[in-house]
Amino acid sequence: MQVGILMGSDSDWVKINAAAKALDEFGVEYEINVMSAHRTPDVVKNYAETAESRGLSVIICAAGGSAHLAGVVASHTVLPVIGIPVQTDLAGGLDSLLSTVQMPGDIPVATVGTGSGGARNAGILAVEILAAADKTLRQKLKDFRKSLAVKIAEKNAALRLLPR
Repeated sequence: MQVGILMGSDSDWVKINAAAKALDEFGVEYEINVMSAHRTPDVVKNYAETAESRGLSVIICAAGGSAHLAGVVASHTVLPVIGIPVQTDLAGGLDSLLSTVQMPGDIPVATVGTGSGGARNAGILAVEILAAADKTLRQKLKDFRKSLAVKIAEKNAALRLLPR
């Protein structure tokens, strides 16, 4: 496995599975676990401390509300940690976003946006991190970026053909 995906609750999966789908698109292996910074702190600590020795290179953490999972994981590993702030009923995810993005200095957590776009970006960011040391993956990213430009050009051409 190259990437660990952690979530604070199994109900978060429907909100963040776009991260796994992005990893699938690039052929990046990952594992998925549910653990809570508040309810299972020893499990989280052990997971983070052993992640590198188990072959992980990046960890994606999704949590809502106080969203401490990414910060706690980052405090126990030197691997890059990406936080996905999960949308909540309380403030639409603003609470999660602020909790994730406002990490104190020295122990960084990369933070993506809320919603499915943020989850997808977490997966793609993990791929970009891995691609720094993997030429094959880097080429897949370059091809992906080119395909995005082609899709936009096609949409632009189709739009220009619409009656005015």
